[in-house]
Amino acid sequence: MLRKSVVLAVGVVLWGSALASAQDSGKLALLIPGLYGPDGLKVESQARLPDGSTHSAHFNSAFQAEFTQFNIALASQLAAIPLPSPASGFTYTFDSSLGVFQRSTQSFGPILTERAETVGKGKVTFGVTYQHFGFDSLEGLSLGSVPAVFTHDDAQLGGGRSDLVTTANSIEAAVDQSVAFLSYGLGSRLDLSVAVPFVSVDLAARSEAQVQRVGTVTSPATHYYDDGSGTFGTTTTYLRSGHASGIGDVVVRLKANPVRNDSIALALGIDGRIPTGDEEDLLGLGAFGVKPFAVLSFSQGRVAPHLNVAYLWNGKSALAGDVATGRKEDLPDQVQYAVGADIGVAKRLTLAFDFLGTYVIDSPRLVRETFTAANGQSFPQIGFVKESYNLANGAAGFKFNPVGRLLVDFNVLFKLDSAGLRDKVTPLFGIEYAF
Repeated sequence: MLRKSVVLAVGVVLWGSALASAQDSGKLALLIPGLYGPDGLKVESQARLPDGSTHSAHFNSAFQAEFTQFNIALASQLAAIPLPSPASGFTYTFDSSLGVFQRSTQSFGPILTERAETVGKGKVTFGVTYQHFGFDSLEGLSLGSVPAVFTHDDAQLGGGRSDLVTTANSIEAAVDQSVAFLSYGLGSRLDLSVAVPFVSVDLAARSEAQVQRVGTVTSPATHYYDDGSGTFGTTTTYLRSGHASGIGDVVVRLKANPVRNDSIALALGIDGRIPTGDEEDLLGLGAFGVKPFAVLSFSQGRVAPHLNVAYLWNGKSALAGDVATGRKEDLPDQVQYAVGADIGVAKRLTLAFDFLGTYVIDSPRLVRETFTAANGQSFPQIGFVKESYNLANGAAGFKFNPVGRLLVDFNVLFKLDSAGLRDKVTPLFGIEYAF
């Protein structure tokens, strides 16, 4: 039986490696910083320089530099995505009086959180789940409408340099995550689990740019976009998109259950995240992670409440520094907590409900600002600050046992606040089988 499980695990890793080799060559972490090209946003100009030549005016903004923080926001969100619990829906204890293993709980357990019970010595559980994240907001601001203002080089000198370029930006970010997990009972109260995610990321950015002639109202040739019609245009559109897929960051878990009786159980464990995903394509975080955790479970007949508390320590990653140069900085650490209950409403059906919270420590956050031009006109824009914040999600789902030791899982994760990079509703589908 163990040999069969090992073969399954090896197959999973090989499948992930095949997917990784098929990913696109463009690096998604550089897509937004490079939206306007390596030299920033440019417009045409017929204004004469002192030597009599003309120039292409450069317009700069904190948006292009600071919106690399979007990568950190996405990385932090990926780190906060609750992986489906690798604990088995079937848990067993050894009945010494009968000399056999018997099920230790009446429910099949939670879906996105943990319960304290272990699978049982020599028992194996294998499962696969699928989740789709369609991120639509960042700090409550719709990703379909992100404003940014670009100022001219040496804008403090006035005159034509007072002109601006305002942009209305749209960002589409979607992540599909399939997770294969395997749990093995090393002892009657000790489990070893491995979770291997396969990630597909689609990222697209669109920017509608418009010249605001603050200092050159009567001189349209000073700053303009050439649309090919021979006129001095004021608008243009920038577009970039990319796709990547492959293996994500593998998680290895060790969980021990030192306290267990008929009504209460306590588990202590640790997760180790291995940076096997390509962080430059936003498939992984590019940093090792360590997450010690504690789980307290109660058994009240068919109702089994549980409490989870964990601290996620993240190492250094280029996503928190500069992907272009390879400079690495610390990714934000997180405190994760959850409370919920699973209810065995019928012999073959368990309902699961959870509240999941994450406290992200010292992370970039988007803020809304107003830019006031030299002529007193105001334009909306964004900026970033560094501070800690909370994320709150709810989850509801069920586990159904159609036959034998096969379970079919369905869950919906939904946001309860607007902090961070968020998806309104995230569905999950999965199957798991116990040997």
